[in-house]
Amino acid sequence: MQLGLKDFKRFEKQIILKNVGVAGQKKILNAKVLIIGIGGLGCPLLTYLAASGVGTIGIADPDKVEISNLNRQTLFSTKDIGKYKVNQAKLGINRINKKIRIKIFKKKITSNNIKSIIKDFEIICDGTDNFETRYLINDECKKMKKILISAAINRFDGHLYKFNFKKKTSCYRCFMPDKPALEKNCETEGIFSPVAGILGSLQANEVLKTIIGIKNGLDNQMIIFDSIKINLRKIKLSFNPQCKNKC
Repeated sequence: MQLGLKDFKRFEKQIILKNVGVAGQKKILNAKVLIIGIGGLGCPLLTYLAASGVGTIGIADPDKVEISNLNRQTLFSTKDIGKYKVNQAKLGINRINKKIRIKIFKKKITSNNIKSIIKDFEIICDGTDNFETRYLINDECKKMKKILISAAINRFDGHLYKFNFKKKTSCYRCFMPDKPALEKNCETEGIFSPVAGILGSLQANEVLKTIIGIKNGLDNQMIIFDSIKINLRKIKLSFNPQCKNKC
């Protein structure tokens, strides 16, 4: 994808940034990013990636919009209830920028389809809400040497982590070897809606930094956010010698 005159006008506030420039904006335009889960995290993530000019974005989600989604899933309205999220999200993004290529996958990620879905994308963003899918995404991204940028939210808290599997790195199983006995997510625990917006925006921030090659990223690290105390802390994710992925 080439930068035209309208693109320069649209993205001029990014292009004038020293760390972006014309070269960085071209990288953004030619990037291919997959978002798995168009929920509370996926909506702000998709919005900012599209607004920033990411040229090709995949969105995967099998669900339809429900009224209980509307407190945090900002791409949808009451008119979208009962319609597939990926379809409505694509319509919303087309209103932001028609030049962006949106590829939709109206299906649940499984061991049978994950390889074919993620193969054409450089960066995979996990915004799912269950451990089984997170492990599946982690394992396949490691096998295929993808960059995985993931976020999770619960109640008033959230966390964000990045694994660049193009390099030797730890993985999600190093951090959490086994699935917890109790599945905690927005459906069971509730969610403070601004937390979804904050973590989704942080996820977009890390994706764009990765695309243009800004150093001091989150490789092998996790950010933990506490919205009550307004506290952000960063922790290192170490290799686990007992990891099932043999990192």
